[in-house]
Formats: sequence, C-alpha cells, structure tokens
Amino acid sequence: MTAGYTRKKQPAAIRRALLDHAARIVTEQGLANLTVQAVAAAAGVTKGGLFHHFPTKQALVDAVLRDLLDRLDAEIDALMAADPDPHGRFTRAYVAAAFADHASAPGGAWAAVSLSMMADTAVSRFWTGWLSARLDRHRATDGGPEMEVVRLAADGAWLALLLKAGGTLVAGVPDVRARLMAMTRRG
Repeated sequence: MTAGYTRKKQPAAIRRALLDHAARIVTEQGLANLTVQAVAAAAGVTKGGLFHHFPTKQALVDAVLRDLLDRLDAEIDALMAADPDPHGRFTRAYVAAAFADHASAPGGAWAAVSLSMMADTAVSRFWTGWLSARLDRHRATDGGPEMEVVRLAADGAWLALLLKAGGTLVAGVPDVRARLMAMTRRG
C-alpha cells in the first residue's frame, strides 16, 4: 500500500502569497473589484484556505493595508535612520517616500490604495490612523505648520503625478522634491 502525497504546510508562505496576490489584484483592478475567489485562485488555494488565514474579505483587505503601511513604515524608518538632522527628519523621509519611483508608478499598490481611500472610509481610516500615530511620535521635530505644508505639498505632487495632471511638474520632479526637502531645514 502506498501512502498518498501530502503537501508540507507552509502557513506563513501561504499568507504572504494571499497578501501579495490581493495587493496585485487591487493594483490591477481596484479595491472595489477584489474578490475572495480571485485571490484564492491566484494564490492556488481554496476559498476555505483563504478563510483559514483571513476570516472575512474585510480582514483580508485590512491585512493588505496593514502590510502596505508596514512597508511604508520600514522605508520611512530606514530613511530617518540615515538622516543625521532631527529637525524635520520624518517630513523629509515622508517626502522622499512620496517621490520614490515605486510610489508614483502608475498601477502601483499605493496608487490603488490611495485612490480607494477617497471612496472607502475604512481605507481612509487606516491611512489617517497611521499618519496620526507617526505625527504624534514625531511632533517635537515635525509638528509645526511649515512641516505640515511640506507634507501636504508632497501629497499633492504625488497625486498630480499619479493622475498625470502634473503638467510641468513631471519634468520638474527633482526640483520640486529638492525644494520641499529644503523647506524642512532650519534657516
């Protein structure tokens, strides 16, 4: 008698695949078109397998958003660690992340999430909560109105680039980025 084939369980790898495929679907089709069936099929698992890791579609969406924010946190923390000037350090890292190639690339995961944020209050709450926590953490060095203006300008430039509404901004991205960075420095 021969034993049947059993696949070695790799829950962490399956969870990662589900998150990655969900993010890709959101990127390509938008958050409104994310389905449990599409994510499960893309990851090569059953819907039951997906529900083992994420009990609801909303739990999956929340996990994708948390994953993206964790990646943004890591990127910003790395940029801050390399910046010796504490004044405006978070804002400079925020501007650098906003202008990074991956952030402004059409069809990127951040693009899909950002556009979904405008229509979906749950997505908006995730972003607002993340940003509020970061601003609270860096209030002493980045809490003034000048820093807020820089972050808002970076958001606006990022959105203009995403929507291809930047006009001359597209050609002047390095200059805009440099000017915003300069605005975070004292003197």
